[in-house]
Amino acid sequence: MLHTYSRTALLLSLDLALFAATSLLAQVVSPAEIKDPALRALQIEFMDDLRLAGQDILATQFDYPFYLSRKLDLDQAEQLHADRHSIRFDSYGGRTVLAITGNYYAAYSAEKISSDERARRTFLDAVMPVLKAAVPRFQSNRQVQGFAVEISHHIMGKVMGVSMERPENLMVFLPQSAALRLLASKDEDTRQAALMQGQTFLNAQPVTIWLNGAGPQLAANASASENFTDGDSGPAQVEAESIPAGNGGPVPPGKATTSPRVSKPKEPKPPPVRDTSPQALSSLQVSNQQVVDQIVKELDPQAHFVAYAPPKFVVFRQGIYLALSLNSTLPASDAGSRYKLAAMAFDEHLAHLIRPLLAYFKDEQKFDGIGFSTTVHVGKPAAGTSEAVEFYVPFSSLRCYEKYDCTGQQLLDAGTVLINGERVGLDLQIAEGGSGR
Repeated sequence: MLHTYSRTALLLSLDLALFAATSLLAQVVSPAEIKDPALRALQIEFMDDLRLAGQDILATQFDYPFYLSRKLDLDQAEQLHADRHSIRFDSYGGRTVLAITGNYYAAYSAEKISSDERARRTFLDAVMPVLKAAVPRFQSNRQVQGFAVEISHHIMGKVMGVSMERPENLMVFLPQSAALRLLASKDEDTRQAALMQGQTFLNAQPVTIWLNGAGPQLAANASASENFTDGDSGPAQVEAESIPAGNGGPVPPGKATTSPRVSKPKEPKPPPVRDTSPQALSSLQVSNQQVVDQIVKELDPQAHFVAYAPPKFVVFRQGIYLALSLNSTLPASDAGSRYKLAAMAFDEHLAHLIRPLLAYFKDEQKFDGIGFSTTVHVGKPAAGTSEAVEFYVPFSSLRCYEKYDCTGQQLLDAGTVLINGERVGLDLQIAEGGSGR
């Protein structure tokens, strides 16, 4: 009897393991189904990362049932038996993106919740968790240029007195650098700016999502009274409450006992304004001088600070940065264009200073970031070639890099690079001759 029980338990365990493995595989589109040869090759090369992203999405707890799905706009009864192969590489606007589609079974009142607010809620409650699960797997993958997530939710209303429900599709595209800033930053303005670098559509119509619930399009009565339409039947008065979907499928109108609370829109939050007056800079210098002196004393062996130009606070593009003047010496074998010298100086010298430097600034600071100003020497400083290179990088991106959530390239893309006083775009891999370092 004991032997029979053990065998039964073993078979059950194997069945569960097989089901789990099959479930994970079911989230990723088969490479054979992708027609574009380049995208198909990516699907094969990064299949393990795609599966892990699917696993992380499955492990996420959503407010209402969420399913990865090849098809949108399915009711939940259909979805339970539908094809869930959803995660794949695709093209969007000429870029290679990681594309994910799914159905989210929350339903909103078309009368009480505006289209912009519906987009915002689904973005925060469904799109953001998907991005948090998927983006980290591809944050250092230079072949992934963005992320495209399309999710269907439902809206409820009445047409000619008859309760009806229809799907609504939210599509969000974010370039890779914007997605990383959105996820890594704790600053609301930085996150909003990152979101604005992408594109969002609700039923193929452009829509702006304001993370804090404010914004011109969410002003009182702006669109809360929009009509609920059914094909060509024309506008009709909406009466249904906001109804969440349950595990057994969308709840019929009149059966729900609760509805999400609709908060009143707030006034748009004005962006923070730094006091960049000489008095403010002087006050910052005095309050931080002890830390600055400690940085120079402890990091000079690897930083090579310029003795006659001590660290000081400067104004750059309406922000305040702690400017550090350094010397970067490269071997003669690294000689090349000014872009190569700038890239090598960052990779071989400045990048190694970031984490030790940030250890001195653990708390929120009253300035915006760090400015690295370095004179790049090739060969002996007295005889070799030199270039003046400046890197101004905000704290949000520095923190992202510190936690290994951003690459060096993404760090530079978020900041400003100057060579001999002129702003440039610096691609590390191209500048270094495709070395891939």
